Amino acid sequence: MDSYRYPRLSLDLLRGFRAAARHLSFTRAAQDLFVTQPAISRGIRTLEEQLGTPLFHRVNRTLKLTQAGEELYRAADEALALIDAATQRVAGKGRTLSITTTVPLASLWLAPRLSRFTSLHPEVDIRIAATDDVVDLERERVDVAIRHVLPGADAPPGESLVDYETFPVCSPRLARDRKRPLRTPADLAHHVLLDLETAANGRPWYDWQHWFDAMKLRAPRPAGSLRFSHYDHVVEAAIAGSGVAIGKRPHLARHLRDGTLVAPMEPGCVARLGSFRVIVAPAADREVVDAFVTWLGSEAANSPKEDR
Repeated sequence: MDSYRYPRLSLDLLRGFRAAARHLSFTRAAQDLFVTQPAISRGIRTLEEQLGTPLFHRVNRTLKLTQAGEELYRAADEALALIDAATQRVAGKGRTLSITTTVPLASLWLAPRLSRFTSLHPEVDIRIAATDDVVDLERERVDVAIRHVLPGADAPPGESLVDYETFPVCSPRLARDRKRPLRTPADLAHHVLLDLETAANGRPWYDWQHWFDAMKLRAPRPAGSLRFSHYDHVVEAAIAGSGVAIGKRPHLARHLRDGTLVAPMEPGCVARLGSFRVIVAPAADREVVDAFVTWLGSEAANSPKEDR
């Protein structure tokens, strides 16, 4: 009779709860599990009814786990991780590796190279979580972070991967325009500036402003400006000849090597805006992570050669 004393909780409901507890967001939980937000909400409500206690505090559109929710999350997270690991072993599936880094580095530098890693390690499934915010590796269940560290900031524990440099870039055709030369920062006054307007960790970010500040220059009044919320859109506009953008190294190594973009100004116009570091989660699969970090180092070492 004792076996009927407690509710038998559905694994699907527990997975939905674990995702919501991990992100403290029903919307992000739904995205993780490829279901709708109302489905997550209904599942949480069902769990709370079965258990007879609330699992979340809902205050000012934010979620916080109750004491019961914290206890259930710890147990569900551990149990489901064990089940998933056993399922993978029984099904003969390979390992997974979850990586987070900034959106520009993920789309322009890391993603185009990943096929080289997967060809060496076909048993490893890769998941990329691109965000310009610093995420909690344990909460988000991420194995490796490639983080941008500004100059003078406290460096997080981990290995230095590559310096982060910025400089003006444009299409070759625009660089050859004799009526509007592009040799010094003062020449930017005659051109349209293509800018990235985004946010990182809740703070606004403008590529051109960071470059001017690093160069200790006053920004000239340009002939015009175009702002984009995604860096790959900035790059496409620059390739099309729409204006001058801030180039980033290592991000644009391939574009500079192939000649789709050029850096028309003198070498002294390169600003170093810190570096990227590799941080590994304590609970990560060390064998897989060590292989990935070693591969990352070799790619970073070879990357500067590509834009010469």
